[in-house]
Amino acid sequence: MSEFPGFPPGFVFGAATASYQIEGAAYEDGRGPSIWDTYSHTPGLVVNGDTGDVACDHYHRYPEDVALLRDLGVGSYRFSVAWPRIVPDGTGPVNPKGLDFYSRLVDELLAAGIEPAVTLYHWDLPQALEDRGGWRVRETAERFAEYAAVVAGHLGDRVPRWITLNEPWCSAFLGYSVGRHAPGAREGRGALAAAHHLLVGHGLAVQALRSAGVREAGITLNLDHHLPATGSAADREAVVRADTLHNLVWTEPILAGRYPDTEEDTWGELITGEDFRRDGDLEVISEPLDFLGINYYRPIVVAGAPHRESDPALRVATDNRYAETAMPGVRRTAMGWPVAPETFTDLLVDLKEQYGDALPPVYITENGSAEDDEVSADGAVHDTGRVAYLRDHLAALRAAVDAGVDVRGYYVWSLLDNFEWAFGYDRRFGIVRVDYDTQRRIPKDSYHWYRRLIAAQTRRLRDLATLDD
Repeated sequence: MSEFPGFPPGFVFGAATASYQIEGAAYEDGRGPSIWDTYSHTPGLVVNGDTGDVACDHYHRYPEDVALLRDLGVGSYRFSVAWPRIVPDGTGPVNPKGLDFYSRLVDELLAAGIEPAVTLYHWDLPQALEDRGGWRVRETAERFAEYAAVVAGHLGDRVPRWITLNEPWCSAFLGYSVGRHAPGAREGRGALAAAHHLLVGHGLAVQALRSAGVREAGITLNLDHHLPATGSAADREAVVRADTLHNLVWTEPILAGRYPDTEEDTWGELITGEDFRRDGDLEVISEPLDFLGINYYRPIVVAGAPHRESDPALRVATDNRYAETAMPGVRRTAMGWPVAPETFTDLLVDLKEQYGDALPPVYITENGSAEDDEVSADGAVHDTGRVAYLRDHLAALRAAVDAGVDVRGYYVWSLLDNFEWAFGYDRRFGIVRVDYDTQRRIPKDSYHWYRRLIAAQTRRLRDLATLDD
């Protein structure tokens, strides 16, 4: 692949999935209900009334999916553990059948020569904990650390890389402010409390993972690169507020041990006089990390705007005096997201400049595109848009490496088409197509392209080693 620039020795190529999006078996082997079971079964919240009850049936078909990973040639597979499959009520008795499933999956991966990477929380909070306040209350953070200790105690001898939370922004703000994700709340201070307790839960979970002796512990953040719609002062100020909401609320406490100095301008009375922070929280939240996972998909162009809700008492945490605007002259994915790979480089370089040596090694834990895939007459899926997206974003990632960012690996999102949250099965991100009626897997052109890319990297490193000899 002449267009492939190659990455340094030791760079990991992988693929990623998430439990509720692929596993199915929602009522089998002692699994308890999650907030996404409740949300998806509530009429009108998910496209077509879709649920994750069956999804890709990965719970029963995982050997077939591991075989796809093996043939793909990836060095690592990132999957998430379903908290309600392990501790059905969020606290209390542990479900041995749930642990056994993930143990079998890990052993299958290792037998295929694939390194497992575990995400402890990819949004499927046990419903019993939500009934007691969910992430709005500190108890959930404490229960999360207990759950982390259970899973690490069972799998830590075989899993080297652990991620506490996936995209806490979505959990806190899409879940508790926008209402488009489970549990579907629209709140102001409640969403900010959720964000804080997710951070506390992360720090407590890192401590639990360290106590269990895991090799690498980190977190995955969906960081966004924000651009002003114009050069006006109002639009530049809107970028600061957008950056605070999406990025700084996480990176400042985790990497710098402080709260953003722009938070009062961003949230005003919602953050002033808060009562959910405690002395010592920042020390817990800023536990040293072995890596930072970053999910990146698109840039966001913002313009200054007034509050959508004039009454401060009714404002949600995402009402921050800015509006997203279109990015002209670029292709958009099936999600409506602009494709601008150079902003991927900019985000990573800016992050390195902002945090310097405090920025740990980086893994790109998700990157990919939803496309309007069709099965052609020859039975194949020619997803040229996704191939171009992956090619250009990997080139942009290599540019960030050349600029000095310590990037250790890349996980494509996603291995399989899956339950895409509030979009149901209406959006396809997979490099493998899933026919949801038959559960047949069809590797797309992007799968074959990614396999050739990984093979090219392997040959390149082998040739370099031969030259060194």
